[in-house]
Amino acid sequence: MDAELRRKLENVAVATLTTVMFKKGIATTWIKGSMPYCHTGKRTVGPAFTMRYAPAREDLASPEAWKSPTSTRAAIEDMPEGCFCVIDSRGEDAAGVMGDILAARMKKRGVVGMVTDGKMRDAAGVKAVGLPIWCNGTAAPAAVHKMAFVGWQEPIGCGGTTIYPDDIIVADDDGAVVIPKAMVADVAEAAVAQDRLEAWIVTQVEEGYPLPGLYPPNEETMARYEDFKKKGK
Repeated sequence: MDAELRRKLENVAVATLTTVMFKKGIATTWIKGSMPYCHTGKRTVGPAFTMRYAPAREDLASPEAWKSPTSTRAAIEDMPEGCFCVIDSRGEDAAGVMGDILAARMKKRGVVGMVTDGKMRDAAGVKAVGLPIWCNGTAAPAAVHKMAFVGWQEPIGCGGTTIYPDDIIVADDDGAVVIPKAMVADVAEAAVAQDRLEAWIVTQVEEGYPLPGLYPPNEETMARYEDFKKKGK
């Protein structure tokens, strides 16, 4: 990612980004069911590297799957530095998509974070690795109990939204959001402007202004805001 674009996105909230994209006509952007599992509290941004599971089938669900050329291990070795791993596990809640060893290898390769609509395993080890992760909790059984890994770097569904490789993922305490790659520059600019406006609105609330006409702002409020900006306060 362009360093300036990354910086902008690291400084705007996921909640703001969902609102900005809603205003642009795209409402399905928040990855449902994926909340902070382990992260430093710092907002994480990166282009999506996608992985996809299908339901387990008896001839596929075995430890031999771990040695397959189409495996989570092979996918991890294909991950570029700076990517954000996104795993479609179909919301499976009875097995973890991966554990501490795979998470450690991802971190070693420079992956910035991981999000899935499923669960992790090896909770203590995963959290000790320090890779920022957003998921739907913990499950002890390995993925192979319930899921078959079938591919990477293809369009996926995760948490009720569609994600293409290199779409941009932003994640913080409110979860994770996907920004379509073609829109990311416009969304980032609009989100920065929205955050600045809302920061000023908070000061107006503290000064005692009533909410009607303030949030959302009417013409009079916007005129006061423009005057505030001109004064450089």
